[in-house]
Amino acid sequence: MDEMQNPADDAQLDLNLGPAGIQLQDDLEGDTLREECGVFGIFGHPSAAAITALGLHALQHRGQEAAGIVSFDGARFHSERRLGLVGDTFSRREVIERLPGSTAIGHVRYSTTGATILRNVQPLFAELNAGGFAVGHNGNLTNGLTLRRELVRNGAMMQSTTDTEVILHLVAQSKRNRFIDRFIEALRAIEGAYSLVSMTNKKLIGARDPLGIRPLVLGELDGCPILASETCALDIIGARYVRDVENGEVVVFSEEGTQSIKPFPPMPPRPCIFEYIYFARPDSVVGGRSVYLIRKNLGQELAGEAPAQADVVVPVPDSGVPAGIGYSQASGIPYELGIIRNHYVGRTFIQPTQAIRESGVKLKHNANRAVVAGKRIVLVDDSLVRGTTSMKIVRMMREAGAKEVHFRIASPPITHPDYYGIDTPERANLLAANHTVEEMRQIIGADSLAFLSVPGVYRAMGEKGRDPVRPQFTDHCFTGDYPTGLTDQTAHETSPRQLSLLAEAS
Repeated sequence: MDEMQNPADDAQLDLNLGPAGIQLQDDLEGDTLREECGVFGIFGHPSAAAITALGLHALQHRGQEAAGIVSFDGARFHSERRLGLVGDTFSRREVIERLPGSTAIGHVRYSTTGATILRNVQPLFAELNAGGFAVGHNGNLTNGLTLRRELVRNGAMMQSTTDTEVILHLVAQSKRNRFIDRFIEALRAIEGAYSLVSMTNKKLIGARDPLGIRPLVLGELDGCPILASETCALDIIGARYVRDVENGEVVVFSEEGTQSIKPFPPMPPRPCIFEYIYFARPDSVVGGRSVYLIRKNLGQELAGEAPAQADVVVPVPDSGVPAGIGYSQASGIPYELGIIRNHYVGRTFIQPTQAIRESGVKLKHNANRAVVAGKRIVLVDDSLVRGTTSMKIVRMMREAGAKEVHFRIASPPITHPDYYGIDTPERANLLAANHTVEEMRQIIGADSLAFLSVPGVYRAMGEKGRDPVRPQFTDHCFTGDYPTGLTDQTAHETSPRQLSLLAEAS
């Protein structure tokens, strides 16, 4: 979510904060894109909260800063929202017992700007004149700040600093008689990317933006409908995958049955290409495509476009593993785990000295010297953002005795920031936006550097090519082709992170 934060909030728990609460660059995570959020909901099941907690466990990769569940027991709504991982709170029986009822929705969160504060943890809940309403949101509203300012001018009192709360207020202020009509009227006012899972005292509602940028799937367990960001959340509870919620579709589940509403003019879907490259779990199926197989295909295409004379292919774990396997299979170069990742390291914070910061990458990655020493290696990773971690990994390989280090990226250069729920830096800090490939090679210290082309990505997706008029995917980070309006960005001519500070002054 794009968070328009209040630096005076006394609930900030993030130690990695600079002036005004803006999160400082994590020196150990410089080359990673940050996941957005994950949503889950189930209607009519006696173990709704426990099932939702399991679903959120499967979606933990989409947000590790906070988690929440709201349930309804037929008379009252119950809410538990906590900072930290799902298992920190929702593995405890006493917490689940505080969430009775047969309908529940849940959310895991990663904030794309600022600190994680308790009042921003979702699902958000409000009592409206028609009854209680809870909502969880994966994505980002590109006119959220503009709508927020208008709502505040009209008397709205915001309780959080997330763009998701705008949806609550739009629904509350609608003059429509039926709740679902109020909900749809709110959807028509927002722009950007969203997959929403919401609930009232009678309904479970899912909605996907008109282009289907963010994913949302429909499943079924014991005859009860389920909504989730990814199919892996269905697998963990033994649910059956039914279908993807279509782009621009609103699905409503109630005692009367299931209703599908399509309130927007039909248009071809444009799902986010980064769901396949990075965000979704490898064992998920997104838009009918296996994420794992797509990532292997990306590596195979990369091997064809950017071959290297080398002795071993080494993936940068964990995100580079499937592409590394594909590169190895296509090139015939043996695949080895030349870098070992420590999966038991928690979130990293600013260290007290520059020397410790410089060596800190070894907290999570360490060279497997027996595989690397004396070898010409091909490092395969999924993306390159700022270049800081890439520099350290190249240096690590050389210190482990690698004879040559050839870096291969299984996606095109990231030249434009994201405004749809991915935490990318402003363009000035995107390495590929300001340097040629040769300059980047010199910066990270590799013997060679190459990226997969945009056509190569589309081939890996099973497409003949990128349609220049109606692209099949949202790929703006590579092409600058933003598929929706960018009202807040255009109005303020600033970055996603800076938009949060503008909200404070309004």
